Amino acid sequence: MDCILFRHGIAVEPEEWKGSEAQRPLTPKGAERVREGAAGLVRLGVVPTHILSSPLLRAFDTAKIIRDTLRLRLEIRICDELVPDAPPDKLLPLLAGLPEDACAICVGHEPHLGEAAGVLLFGQPVAGLSLKKAGACCVRFEGPPKAGPGMLRWWLTPSQLRKLGEQ
Repeated sequence: MDCILFRHGIAVEPEEWKGSEAQRPLTPKGAERVREGAAGLVRLGVVPTHILSSPLLRAFDTAKIIRDTLRLRLEIRICDELVPDAPPDKLLPLLAGLPEDACAICVGHEPHLGEAAGVLLFGQPVAGLSLKKAGACCVRFEGPPKAGPGMLRWWLTPSQLRKLGEQ
């Protein structure tokens, strides 16, 4: 299984947003950068079988842009396990419920995604792992996903993903 953790794109700043935090949207620049980064996923040969997203609007819209850019006909599954304050180990049972040959893109937030990467790779959250907005990493499991045995395939900044998408 490949698990791709993808952080949502640039969103409207909280102090500039009058609505609820859950409804804070991507900026036009954020949406464009997600589109360009998703083109990098195409270049990497990513073919998702599942798209999982936090219910927060900026993550869900990021997931829709990824799906559309990759020309997928997948339904986006909303998962509370990807909200910003979810315990990072709660992602494991969600992944374990998918087929072993799945490629799941999980769209969410920091610090949750960095902590989840620590759990997948080292068995617990570790300092120093964080994704920039519209950045992503890929963790592979050679069996059922569980804490610790994940293998890091790649960890790319948004600018690296966008550069790949240009080629």
